[in-house]
Amino acid sequence: MDMCSTKNKPTEAVDHEVRRLKRQGKRIVFTNGCFDLLHAGHVDLFRRAKTLGDVLVVAINSNASVRRIKGKGRPILDEKERAEIIGALEMVDHVFVFGEDTPLEAILKIRPDVLVKGADWFKDGIVGQSEVESWGGEVVGLELLDGYSTTGIIQRVLSRFRGKEGSQ
Repeated sequence: MDMCSTKNKPTEAVDHEVRRLKRQGKRIVFTNGCFDLLHAGHVDLFRRAKTLGDVLVVAINSNASVRRIKGKGRPILDEKERAEIIGALEMVDHVFVFGEDTPLEAILKIRPDVLVKGADWFKDGIVGQSEVESWGGEVVGLELLDGYSTTGIIQRVLSRFRGKEGSQ
């Protein structure tokens, strides 16, 4: 299967498109994450993030970056699959993969008007917060839906199917 969402482009292409949109007065919203297994919590975050502006840009961690952050066995879905799935969501306007462990380089390139993260990130500090605020942007922490996490999904699958290999 050849996956080539029109929304999934290299960082440079997204940067070029965002600059064009900003000249048109569009408000750019940026969020990022591993988004290893897309779940209702992610969709809710994207939906609410989109309401904060005109254009939603989602940056996803590369396979290597996810492995460094989350450990062996991750990601479950590779970066192309994750980008394709996220790009299929109507509220997402652009998606790209970044290789660093933090999105700071991508944030500096995109220069969003709004940087969105789950509110849980505020306790440790938001990467890019001071930079976004320095150019007059806003940083928003959105409350996450309770009970939704990739780790939780993995644990549920393992507990339900452990020892049931081959039985359908």
